Parts: sequence; structure tokens; C-alpha cells
Amino acid sequence: MAEILVITGLSGAGRSAAAGVLEDLGWYVVDNLPTSLVPTIVDLAAKPGAGIDRLVLVSGRNHAELLPQIELLRERHRVSLLFLDASTSTVVQRYEATRRRHPFDDGSGGVLEAINREREALAPVKDHADLVIDTSDLNVHQLKDRIVASFGGSRAGGLQVSIESFGFKHGVPIDADMVLDVRFLPNPHWDESLRPLSGRDAAVSEFVLRSEVSQRFVDKLESLMHEVLPGCVEEGRSYLTVAIGCTGGRHRSVAVADEIARRLMSHGYIAQTSHRDIDRSA
Repeated sequence: MAEILVITGLSGAGRSAAAGVLEDLGWYVVDNLPTSLVPTIVDLAAKPGAGIDRLVLVSGRNHAELLPQIELLRERHRVSLLFLDASTSTVVQRYEATRRRHPFDDGSGGVLEAINREREALAPVKDHADLVIDTSDLNVHQLKDRIVASFGGSRAGGLQVSIESFGFKHGVPIDADMVLDVRFLPNPHWDESLRPLSGRDAAVSEFVLRSEVSQRFVDKLESLMHEVLPGCVEEGRSYLTVAIGCTGGRHRSVAVADEIARRLMSHGYIAQTSHRDIDRSA
């Protein structure tokens, strides 16, 4: 089998939504799978003629058994572990909206206590995840963008670099491996003709990137990536998330993220961008 992706994380953090996106991308998805059945499903999928080269296993609640199963799978297959996280307040709101019972709710302490118990049980799994995505501030469309950016193509065993733009006024992504601040670059917000546009528009991108300070910064960032990425590959990492922030996440960070991704791809790296706050109002 070419590739196996195991999805786990907090209940209410978006596991099923992520699985749905991956299914649309052509992955074969097995949802809410008891951990004890993982070897059986993988063996069936790996049989000649099964026609499954990318398999998603969405873990159930047997968290303690998950890591040993993943280690066994890695002896024969290429396996990645995706962990979906969210703030406690966000998960509480989602459960209140759906009126569903939390799987860790034993009737003694309510949903808040159930979330805390599950978070504690999942802590070792999160520590071993190849990629962590925090969905607290992501709507379904933004989550889809993150999933597509990370898993939309075949990695062919290489390092997948996800470059995410964001606005500091909306909060720093807590799932990023590196966070960079570009609020010192020329700001298109103060140009009334550029303000309604985004960093994906050519006029805004040119405005942001044409200055000498912008060029020096992007050149140095590109050089830094050429130092960091080979080291990540050497350490066996599958994913690296780089977050680039400006004030609102609409202009400067978007332009820089797209430019860095373009440069990395020109050198053969697998790089995808997502823009968390590009559609938010100023």
C-alpha cells in the first residue's frame, strides 16, 4: 500500500469533516474504526486487486491502543498521524449546538469534564502526531483548505510544507511549527485602491514585494528554508507548517506566503498555501 493516514484528535474537533474532504480527494476512508480492527482493515486494503493506494483510518476512542498499532503499521507501510485539536470552549460550543453526548461523558461531570478526560487520554498521541491542526478558528471551508493543502497530492515520500497566512488581530495559529511576523513590510491597507483587494491580487502582491526591505526579507526567508527543510527530512519529518502573519491576514502575509511557496516549489519542494483570514473583514 502506498500511503496510510490515521486521523485522531478530540471529539468535536472535526475528524469526520476532515475524513469527508479526504474522501473527496480520492482517499479510501474508514471512519470511527475500533483500534483492534486496524490490522485487519489494512491487510484487506493491501491485498492485490483491492485498488486502494491511499487509506484513511479515523480512530475511535481506544486511544491507549493507537500508538502501538501505528508502530506496527510503520514496519510495513508509510504511515502518517494527523491530530485534530480545538480549544475546550470551542468543543463545548459545538456540543451544545449539536446536543450530542460526548463519548467520554459518563454522566458524572458533564461535557466539560468529558473533554478534559479525553484531552488527557490523547496527550501521548498528540505528542507523536506528524501534523497537528487546531480547528478552533477554522470554519468548514478553511478546514477543507488546510486538508487539501496537506494531503491533496501525493507526497511520494517527501516533506510536505504547509505555509499558512494569518492575521495577528485574529490570533496566532497554535499548530504552527514556525511563526513569522511581516507587519514591518509596506502595508497596502493604507492605499484606498488596494484595501478592498487581497494579497492574491497582482497589484497588492507587487506593492508588498517590490520594496527593498521586502526583497531582503523574502530572500533571507528562502535561505532559511533551505537550511531548515533538509534537516526536517533528515529527522524523518513528514510535515512542516510555517505560519506568516500580518495585522489582518489579508494583504502582506498572503503575498509573502504565496511567494515563498512559489520559490520552494521552484526548487522541487512540495509546498502548499492556505490563507486563514483572507476573507475576514478588516
